[in-house]
Amino acid sequence: MLDLRDSGAQLVDGPAGAMEVLFDLPKRPPLGLAVVAHPQPLLGGHAMHKVPHLLARGLCDAGWLVARPNFRGVGRSEGKHDAGEGETDDLLALCTVLHEAYPGQRLALVGFSFGAYVQARVASRLAERGAPAWRVVLAGMPFGEVDGGRRYDTPRDVADALVVHGENDERVPMRSVFDWARPKVHPVVVVPGADHFFSGRLPVLRALVLSHLKG
Repeated sequence: MLDLRDSGAQLVDGPAGAMEVLFDLPKRPPLGLAVVAHPQPLLGGHAMHKVPHLLARGLCDAGWLVARPNFRGVGRSEGKHDAGEGETDDLLALCTVLHEAYPGQRLALVGFSFGAYVQARVASRLAERGAPAWRVVLAGMPFGEVDGGRRYDTPRDVADALVVHGENDERVPMRSVFDWARPKVHPVVVVPGADHFFSGRLPVLRALVLSHLKG
């Protein structure tokens, strides 16, 4: 059971053991619950990475209670990297814990890079259960083969998600995200001049996310 009184890190029980989660608590009753997922752990991704950190702070300032888990094997999170399979189970477990602590609150899923891949899987699983997330944001999302030879079979059945991609993404080519989007005719917001990490364009990404989570 969560006991959230202050922002900071807590250990939450997950399928692979303890899961370290950083919580950002708003100064007023929360507008909802937002789970923000970080980039690829095998490339140094963690919950304090600049992209999830910036988005979490922006969401918290806007009134959301934000949870940023460290994926398996990162920080104090137990378990080993599981290429998205186990990480999906972990985030689903975290969503359950959050809903038990804050029943009736709407849920937003926000992911960047590998975190977007995992959040697409989480969103698909929640929808299958008949309890879809209220909003989903997928930024720099991988699909197919990406830089480094890894492959991602990202679910396409993620309704009404905000998909954001950098025009000059050097890790996930623009054609890959359009290959993902084309069968469902899913809109993609392209940020001109942005690389994979939205360097120099992070305020634009933050504004897009906050706009999508209004209402």
